[in-house]
Amino acid sequence: MPARQLDLTTDVVALTRQLVDIESVSRDEQDIADAVEAALRALPHLTVTRRGHTVVARTDLGRPSRVVIAGHLDTVPVNDNLPSRYDEAAGVLHGLGTCDMKGGDAVILKLAATVADPVHDVTYVLYEAEEIESVYNGLRLLGESDPDLLEADFAILMEPSDAGVEAGCQGTLRVEVRTRGERAHSARSWRGVNAIHGAAEILTRLTAYEARKPVIDGLEYHEGLNAVGIAGGVAGNVIPDECVVTVNFRFAPDRSEAEALAYVEDFFAGFEITLTDTAPGALPGLERPAAKAFIEAVGGQVAPKFGWTDVARFTVLGVPAVNYGPGDPMLAHKQDEHVEVAQIVRCEQQLRQWLTKPQEEQA
Repeated sequence: MPARQLDLTTDVVALTRQLVDIESVSRDEQDIADAVEAALRALPHLTVTRRGHTVVARTDLGRPSRVVIAGHLDTVPVNDNLPSRYDEAAGVLHGLGTCDMKGGDAVILKLAATVADPVHDVTYVLYEAEEIESVYNGLRLLGESDPDLLEADFAILMEPSDAGVEAGCQGTLRVEVRTRGERAHSARSWRGVNAIHGAAEILTRLTAYEARKPVIDGLEYHEGLNAVGIAGGVAGNVIPDECVVTVNFRFAPDRSEAEALAYVEDFFAGFEITLTDTAPGALPGLERPAAKAFIEAVGGQVAPKFGWTDVARFTVLGVPAVNYGPGDPMLAHKQDEHVEVAQIVRCEQQLRQWLTKPQEEQA
């Protein structure tokens, strides 16, 4: 099969359709990565590096600041939603990946092709395998193999955010809170210790939990500590000797993973705690000059990100990051995934203004 080609001279909506129509389910991104790499290598003002199916393109103009603009190339599995379909009257583009996040990828490619002299040096990253297990995530792998390629003063992850800025993200961890008992026949329950009954105190503590709401860079985050699963029981006539309550802690980005775990361990003092999953949050970093100028350029409005996204990977590298991209995140992964084309156009225009407006005017 001949290699797919991308036309970076077309408008950003048409470019989005080109990207959507290259099927790129996670772990099957070679075709789209080949097309992206070929298109970017044709641009003399960029230095292009490829790692696996992740493509990095950089300007090297000696600017005093550098920003990263990143987006993932993969999608969830096809669900009878390819090829793309454009309802021009409604101004809506339908199809797998239109929202999450090939509209954002098209913006990245269009800027990479047409902004040859930005006021910040720019690193454009289009990476693989965001939609599946972290072990495959192209941004994570790039941070491990080539951390220098992600060095920057500020980063923008073009996750769908309704073309508005969502700063940073909260961290997440899961623990198993375990009670122990002693088995006995349920007809002689006093001869045992019921571990499920012992979980009542765990639930009582959770019910009484009061969420911390720290303000960071003027944004109020809202932590959450919740039971998300419970398991116990041996048989219908046996007093159970073990019960496990799975608890998810969504913590504000001013806590480290270690601090978040220490909080949970203290909260459940007296119980056996097992950590099963953890990921750090991402500070918004809105005090940085590049971040301030970006917020102003896109309208001055910013909201906190309560969910977890790959912006957290930048925090690990010491790079403040925000989410900013076209598309309603509530439509991601749905069969009728779609995006308002006006949001794609607006994101391109606002990012272009930010990358080309003289820095003294951005101050």
